[in-house]
Amino acid sequence: MTEDLKYPIGKYVPQPFSDKQLQEWIRDIQFLPQDLENSILNLDEAQINTPYRPEGWTVKQLIHHVADSHMNAYIRFKLGLTENNPTIKPYDEALWAEMSDTKNLPVNLSLTLLHALHTRWVEVIKNIKGDEWNRTIFHPEAKKEMTIWYLLGSYAWHSKHHTAHVTRLRERMNW
Repeated sequence: MTEDLKYPIGKYVPQPFSDKQLQEWIRDIQFLPQDLENSILNLDEAQINTPYRPEGWTVKQLIHHVADSHMNAYIRFKLGLTENNPTIKPYDEALWAEMSDTKNLPVNLSLTLLHALHTRWVEVIKNIKGDEWNRTIFHPEAKKEMTIWYLLGSYAWHSKHHTAHVTRLRERMNW
């Protein structure tokens, strides 16, 4: 049960390159802002401040986390596409989720940010050609190189993963 609450769509599983998979993942990135916004439609302040699982973040923290994460993702894509295997900067997402902006500011700020960010990000993704998908970044925390293709799949999964946290919470709570 706890694993289902933590990973409602399962864990990320890398996929081989295909045009069909590319189109699916582009759609996941493109529609994340609207999907996430729809997932919280008509929730009140108490509901927004409800953890999506025991010992998990509140819905508010989760929405702000997605914005934080995807800002980092966008930068990672651009670094990977313009530099030779750059080392990216990890961050402590749990500490970021406890910061005042995440705890105090309304989620509409992060949703607005996500709409703009994802429009730019999709433009970059749609123009990645051929072997550019094999360009890499180095993640020092994971101690491994990751291709741009791997990153795309990971963040497409991340988009659906966190949206599912909210939609499943709504279902469990009958909201």
